[in-house]
Parts: sequence; structure tokens; C-alpha cells
Amino acid sequence: MKNTVISVFLFLLLAILFTGGCQKAYYSTMEKFGVHKRDIMVDRVEEARDSQQQAKEQFQSALERFSQVLSYKGGKLEDKYKTLQAEYDKSEARADDVKQRIDAVEDVSEALFDEWEDELGQYTNKSLQRDSERKLVQTRQQYEQLIKAMHRAEAKIDPVLRAFRDQVLYLKHNLNAQAIASLQSELIAVESDIAELIKEMEKSIGEANSFIRTMLEE
Repeated sequence: MKNTVISVFLFLLLAILFTGGCQKAYYSTMEKFGVHKRDIMVDRVEEARDSQQQAKEQFQSALERFSQVLSYKGGKLEDKYKTLQAEYDKSEARADDVKQRIDAVEDVSEALFDEWEDELGQYTNKSLQRDSERKLVQTRQQYEQLIKAMHRAEAKIDPVLRAFRDQVLYLKHNLNAQAIASLQSELIAVESDIAELIKEMEKSIGEANSFIRTMLEE
């Protein structure tokens, strides 16, 4: 985390807590070192945004590689299959990372909003309480916009992955020129799916940038 020095021992401890699913213990330990849920949330939104950007670039790259491989008349068919399999594997890995990053954002947001709401009852100054409650409502509304955009983009990934997987499987068991010709026509439909995916990811990335700015300004 920014401006925070964590020893190797602490880092390993936190990694164990995090991967073990002990999120409450993780947040509690981080707070003792001055890193609050709000900070973690901003970091995770940034990571989810970056993951979506990387996934977007990978799917664009995969489409280009599929087009190049399927339109190239020369070369060994086995090599074509291996190239497309590698692109599919990279795309699948990016898709998994996007899902994990979004899950992480949802986890910390739930913890943050629960804590924020619980602490409203601790105010003795009603004016400050009302202002904090107003900011909670605004932040939650913007977060809902963000997470919906992230899930819309995530939902566009599976159709593309399925199409890529089908093409790779088909080529694996049909290493001949006729199979290549058949896949070329199928690729046209994939182009449309990827265009939709990229559009939704760009919207999601924009929402993430807007959310991060708001959180850092408050």
C-alpha cells in the first residue's frame, strides 16, 4: 500500500490471512498498520480496472492472431492449432483474473459499507452524522454504478471465450484445410462479440476512474 512499509513477516502473514479467506482478520490487521478499508477498496478498484484493461488488450490481440492464423495459407496445421491454443489459454487466464479482481472489490466494499453504517450511530454531533450519512449514500450509489458496469463487462467475456474454445477444439480434431475454411466464417461472429466486450470494458474502466477520483477527493 502507498506510504506503508510492511515487513516480510507481515506481508507473509497477510498473504496467509487473505488466501485463507479470513478477510475480517485481514482488514483488522491492515487497520492496525494504518491501512483502512477505504484505502484497500481504492487499491482493489484500481487493480480491477487494470485487469480489465489487460483483458481487453488480450482479447483484441487474440482476435488478430486468430484472423492471421486462419487466413494464412501456408504452415503446418499443427502449428496453427498450438498458436490458437496459446491465445485461448492467455485469454482464459485474463478472464479469471478479472473475475477474481471484481470479487475482491465486492468483498471489501461490503465490509466498508457495513462498518460505515454501524459507525453512524457513534456520532454525538448530529450535523456531522448527517453529512457522513449523506456521503455514505452517495458513495454507495456510485459504487453500485461501478460494480454493475464491471459485471456487464464480465458477462461479455464468456461468449467470446466459448467461441474461441470451440474453434480451438474443432481445429484440434480436424487438422485440415476444410476446417480452416470453416473457422474463418465462424470468426465473423466472434468479431461482433469482441466489439461488444470492448465497449462494455471501456465503460467499466471509465466508471472505475470516476469512482477512484471521487474516493481520493473526499
